[in-house]
Amino acid sequence: MITIDGSDGEGGGQVLRNSAALSLLTGEPFTIQNIRGGRAKPGMMRQHVTSLEAACAIGGAECSGLMVGSRELTFRPGRVIPGEYSFAVGTAGSTGLVLQAILVPLMMADAPSRIMIEGGTHAMAAPPFEFLQKTLLPVLERLGPTLSITLERHGFYPRGGGRIVVDIEPSALRTIQCTQRGAFLGGKAEVLLAGIPFDIADRELTAARKVLSEWPEEAFAPALLPADCGPGNALLLEASFEHVTEVVSGFGKLGVPAERLAKTAAKRMAGYLASQAFAGPYLQDQLLLPFAMAGGGAFTTVKLSQHSRTAMALIERFTGRGFRVSDTEDGAHQIEVC
Repeated sequence: MITIDGSDGEGGGQVLRNSAALSLLTGEPFTIQNIRGGRAKPGMMRQHVTSLEAACAIGGAECSGLMVGSRELTFRPGRVIPGEYSFAVGTAGSTGLVLQAILVPLMMADAPSRIMIEGGTHAMAAPPFEFLQKTLLPVLERLGPTLSITLERHGFYPRGGGRIVVDIEPSALRTIQCTQRGAFLGGKAEVLLAGIPFDIADRELTAARKVLSEWPEEAFAPALLPADCGPGNALLLEASFEHVTEVVSGFGKLGVPAERLAKTAAKRMAGYLASQAFAGPYLQDQLLLPFAMAGGGAFTTVKLSQHSRTAMALIERFTGRGFRVSDTEDGAHQIEVC
């Protein structure tokens, strides 16, 4: 039984989700205390409960302490059983983060799976649908499995109500090298609007264009969604390279000017473009677990995040596999499974 302090490292829900995935993959039970101890409101929120419910469902696991507000939990895994599953967060909690707890175990299962998750698809502090579709899953497919994801309905904070469907054709994982992103193929800036004034899109696109001035004017465009999907607003910045696509997002919030939201997101994208790294800060920590389970491989990335450092330590505890981090000649960092 592995005992984990949920306040260590980044101290958030990632510790819980990664622990569940690792437990299903290794068969090692765990107890986690001080769940989300590094957050202003510690304990499990609805999306964390749904993540663990999903892990229990696909892995025949026994779990005590699984409730909203709980700060301690014990998880005993069974055998991963692929198939068709449906999970509903019931709030605008992230569908993508629920998927994080079960994706790699199902990628390594012995039969295909189809997963439907309802909740938030575009919300702060979580990867939007486009990041999963265009950034994460194409890289994971290079490891061996066949993956597809469909957005059936957008879900913004605070309403939620979004729906994604993920199809997984599993495979033994092979090691890959993701050290070069290749030539730049083009950029795109899109503003999603649902049930809010159109001028917000103009203001966000104008602010983003000032930072990303080398992108052509036609790369900046709004996308109007049905009003009943909202209210909601998301800015999605996409940079395509030969071997990877980076998606940076910003989400509308009361009290935050549209210009500030767009400028912040655009500067993050500009920072990635100025680097020579394959993985941005969010893809970075998502690749650690599948690369470790493949038993090797390497990728280049920007500065290591606290999320990644926390994930590395957790993966080593469950699997015994560590990571070697080194600087590259062009100022990026290389992460290698060792």
